Amino acid sequence: MRYEIATLTVRLGKAASAVAAIDAALKESGAKGQLLGCWTSEIGRLNQILVLRGFADEPELRQERERMLAGSNPFGCGEDIEALAFDSYAPFPFLPPVAIGKFGSVYEIRTYKLKHGGVPPTIAAWAAAVPARVALSPLVIAMYALDGPPRFTHIWPFASLDQRAAVRADSVAKGIWPPKGGPQWLTGEMYSTIALPTAISPLA
Repeated sequence: MRYEIATLTVRLGKAASAVAAIDAALKESGAKGQLLGCWTSEIGRLNQILVLRGFADEPELRQERERMLAGSNPFGCGEDIEALAFDSYAPFPFLPPVAIGKFGSVYEIRTYKLKHGGVPPTIAAWAAAVPARVALSPLVIAMYALDGPPRFTHIWPFASLDQRAAVRADSVAKGIWPPKGGPQWLTGEMYSTIALPTAISPLA
């Protein structure tokens, strides 16, 4: 299984029309992969649409990436896109595939850059810690990047920002989180976006 996050930075006031265009574009006969999530940024860099898709394998992901890069109208809303980035990921191997459904009204999408060699020990640390952590709130996916600098991204749904704060505080107080041994592999360069599900998002 492979995943992709496409990040579209759109012109002010164009998010709604861009989401509708994305919906239509991903239903075209030549499109590959499965739409899993589509969010608009609320806290973090604004005017962004984040599209999470799943692919059966690396060749399918690459085929769809090449299709997107070859087209003049990516996601059907090219004229409204100011910046477009693609990130390819493999899931932490102990996790199940992304399950779609209604899990929260806000989603946190966090990316941590890793020191060289940090992927295997990070996966091991998370494998030990995640069972206790997901007892407090669900995890959509944790996945490491296949291109660019070493890094991993994890996606968490919450009922509200208040619930997010309470769960995070509770996990730290109980010694559940962060994963033991995990932080030593982080560079300290981290990014977080609070995003809201769009009407087309299977994850809501």
